[in-house]
Amino acid sequence: MKERIVTSVVLIGILLIVGLIDNKYLTSFLISIISLIGISEAKRLFGLKEDNVIYFLGFLSFVAIFINPVFVATVGILSIAGYVAFYRKEIDLLSVAFYPFLSLMILMDLYLKTSMEMIGWLIVIVAATDSFAYLIGKNFAKKFIPQGFSPTSPNKSWEGVIGGVFVATLIGSFVGLAFFDFINSFVISFFVSIASVFGDLFESYLKRRAGVKDSGNILPGHGGVLDRIDGYLFAAPLMWAIIETIGK
Repeated sequence: MKERIVTSVVLIGILLIVGLIDNKYLTSFLISIISLIGISEAKRLFGLKEDNVIYFLGFLSFVAIFINPVFVATVGILSIAGYVAFYRKEIDLLSVAFYPFLSLMILMDLYLKTSMEMIGWLIVIVAATDSFAYLIGKNFAKKFIPQGFSPTSPNKSWEGVIGGVFVATLIGSFVGLAFFDFINSFVISFFVSIASVFGDLFESYLKRRAGVKDSGNILPGHGGVLDRIDGYLFAAPLMWAIIETIGK
C-alpha cells in the first residue's frame, strides 16, 4: 500500500509539473515516453516476438514531437502493414500500431490542437468514471442488476458502470462549459466516459488472454503504464473525433 501511495504521489507530481509548464515539446516528450513503454508492454500482452516493429514505433513516437502525430501514426500503420505483406509476417504485428501507439498519437494531437485545459477535462471525465464506478460498485454491486457487467471483468457491476458514467457525465458537463455549450459538453462527457469504461475492459481482456495480472511492473504498486492509461486509450481518440467533427 505504501508503495502504491508513493507511486501515485510521484505520478501526480509529474503530471502537475508538466501541466503547469504547458510546453508542447515537454508534453509531447512525456507522451512519447509513455508510448514507448506502452508499446513494449503491449508486445507482451499480444504475445509478439518481433522486435523490429517495436523499435520502429518507438522511434516514430519521438518523431511525433516535431511532426503532426496523426500523420506519423498513419505512416507507422501503413509501413507496418506493408512490412507484414512484403515479408509475409504475422498480421498480429499490426496490433501494437493501433494499441497503444495510434491512441497516444491522437492524444498528442488533441493536446496540440486544443490546450492543456482540454486534456485536464479529459482527465476529469476518465478519473471520475473510474473512481465513482469503484465507489458505487463497491456499495451497490448486484443489488439492482444480478448479472455482472461483462464476463471479461466479472468484478465490474452494472451499478458501478452506470453510476460512474452518470456522475462523470454530470461533472464533465459542467467542466466542459469552459469549451462548449452545455449540450455539446454533455454529449462529449457522456460518450468519452463510456469509451473509458471499454478502454479499461479491453485491457482487462488482453491481460486475461495473456494470463497476466498486470501489463508490466514499471510502476511499483500499480503495475504497468497500460494499467494506468487504459481508459484514456479509448477516451482520447473519441474526444478527438467528436471535437474534430463539431469543431472547436
